[in-house]
Amino acid sequence: MKTRKLWIGKVPVGGGAPVSVQTMTKTPTEDIKSTVRQIHELEELGCQIIRFAIPRLNSAQAIAPIKKQIHIPIEADIHFNPKLALESIKSGADSIRLNPGNITDKEAIKEIVKQAKAKHIPIRVGVNSGSVAGWAKRYANTHKKLIVRLPVKLQPTIPGSNSLTLKLPGTVWEEMVRAALTYSRYLETLKFRDIMVSLKASDVPSTIKAYRKIAKLCDYPLHLGVTAAGPLEDSIVKSAIGIGSLLIDGIGDTIRVSITGKPHDEVRAAYQILEAVGLRKPKLEIISCPTCGRCEINVVRYVAEFKKQISANPGYIKKLNHPVKVAIMGCVVNGPGEAKEADIGVAGGNGFAFLFKHGQKARRITPGKIIPTLLHEINRL
Repeated sequence: MKTRKLWIGKVPVGGGAPVSVQTMTKTPTEDIKSTVRQIHELEELGCQIIRFAIPRLNSAQAIAPIKKQIHIPIEADIHFNPKLALESIKSGADSIRLNPGNITDKEAIKEIVKQAKAKHIPIRVGVNSGSVAGWAKRYANTHKKLIVRLPVKLQPTIPGSNSLTLKLPGTVWEEMVRAALTYSRYLETLKFRDIMVSLKASDVPSTIKAYRKIAKLCDYPLHLGVTAAGPLEDSIVKSAIGIGSLLIDGIGDTIRVSITGKPHDEVRAAYQILEAVGLRKPKLEIISCPTCGRCEINVVRYVAEFKKQISANPGYIKKLNHPVKVAIMGCVVNGPGEAKEADIGVAGGNGFAFLFKHGQKARRITPGKIIPTLLHEINRL
């Protein structure tokens, strides 16, 4: 999907730029010391864009002192109160997220757009299923507060693509698409084009349907995510399916994995998804068998120990100047073949293992030498 290119600080989004990784701080934004400390940890993990919750005036005012102490751009997350968007722009936010479900006053939005133009920062039209559900149905009673009349038919911004025809009211994902496009078109009537869009539902099918539909109808950069995806394991499954399938379709310019937990896990999971779909090359990739009755070495223990050693000694990875694939295989069926395809690999036998280097069998080693040998060979690379 070809999208417009815009910039969040120094990070390009859309227009063929690499998919960027973002997360959200989970500290009170006005707690400057804690927020800065958390961002520094996230920067170390590779986070490229950081988003703040801005529920109060002092949250917005905290952006300025925080920005002086970090190295990645800031997106201010605004709900209900347009004044917080204006204060965030004044305080130095590099992007503003507005929710069509609760920021609806036309005059207030005009002022936000005016200030965003003056600062040359983009606006993300961030639609969530929880805040937009029933929007069209409520139109009859709240039309004076809505931005523009919700049309049954919307013309696309991509010439030659099909127009959007949705029932009124529609399904949640249809209302998400309608809300995002209606809001974005209103911003364009104000001669504002630095727009990106997100359409996040808490269920994977609705998320995928919404993004696939809007990708056919506009060229706005798209921020991907499955919202409220749950704790770590649940979120990784939902996010990998939802975000991953869209990325494989060529849809998506920036991503956030939503996890009930630490933001550090969100960044790690985002990179794992990008690596799995081939959009990022991992510095170190582990190939290991699932184990079965044929297994002749303790693959589970060796993989866990290998990962522990690598995590404890990040210098192993930092020294690598190209991606390295390491195989730890448990038997002689698939083991030798997988180990040969890796840069370094071991294939287990009965009381021994064969070491493979760059497709060639190097030597026979004892199981107790597996981890030290792999670490030694990586260090040599």
